[in-house]
Amino acid sequence: MAATYLPTLKQLQYLIALRDHGHFGRAAEACFVTQSTLSAGLRELETLIGVTLVERTRRVVRFTPLGEAMTDKARRVLREAEELGDMARAAGRPLSGDMRMSVIPTIAPFMLPRILPRLRADYPDLKLYLREESSGPACEGLHNGRTDCVLLALPFACGEVASQALFDDRLYVAYQPPDMPSAPPMIPAALIDETRLLLLEDGHCLKDHALSACNRPELRAEATMLGTSLHTIVQMVDNGLGVTMLPEMALKGGILDHTNVIARPLDAPNAMRHIALVWRRASPRERDFQLLADILAEARLP
Repeated sequence: MAATYLPTLKQLQYLIALRDHGHFGRAAEACFVTQSTLSAGLRELETLIGVTLVERTRRVVRFTPLGEAMTDKARRVLREAEELGDMARAAGRPLSGDMRMSVIPTIAPFMLPRILPRLRADYPDLKLYLREESSGPACEGLHNGRTDCVLLALPFACGEVASQALFDDRLYVAYQPPDMPSAPPMIPAALIDETRLLLLEDGHCLKDHALSACNRPELRAEATMLGTSLHTIVQMVDNGLGVTMLPEMALKGGILDHTNVIARPLDAPNAMRHIALVWRRASPRERDFQLLADILAEARLP
């Protein structure tokens, strides 16, 4: 009977890193090994299984179809292997060991400074690795095992996940007085000039939440979507370039400090987004995520 050669977890890590980074040097840095070590590990893997997974040229790294398929399978294998450790941690002290959490950019700068000191003080054995990224890549990372949980705003199609709602985050219209000289205490969507509306660029779910709340198709067609961050958009509004919509947590986090921008609630039935923590279904660390969600909900800005 022929011997069966099984890839090592380390070789699978190298394969995934090379697929993610597309460059041997950057993949090696991500794995904390030298480039020669990573290259040798992958060549050994190809030799053992008798097939080429990666075509190497001077300029590009190209995966063969089998290499692509094996990388997808390797992600699932590594995720299952990591969950063995998760099972052991879940049986021990709560919120201990490594945890990787992605946070979307319209939440991270306003919630994390408030919650991280408490987590460090109350759970010193927790090593929380944070990654700031938009909702799409964050959910993709959750499903392929790069991330353990995601702090994001719903509604958003994140796939088959478990979730715990934290709180609702109201939407406000932010503007310079000349743009709305007679604005009421609550601003109806009909008062927003679609030619003056500034929103985050595609990929940020806050844009979709704001447009959905307004329920005005012409806003989606006419709004200028160019901001890369809420802070950038606020500076544009402060310089008289238009109006925008901001979440309540950003206002309470001081995003309008030292500006002449005014913010008033958007008067619409669904003028809010729902902040939630999501994780993979049936995760061995579900209790940890539920506990973390409770802590995050308590950290809502007053």
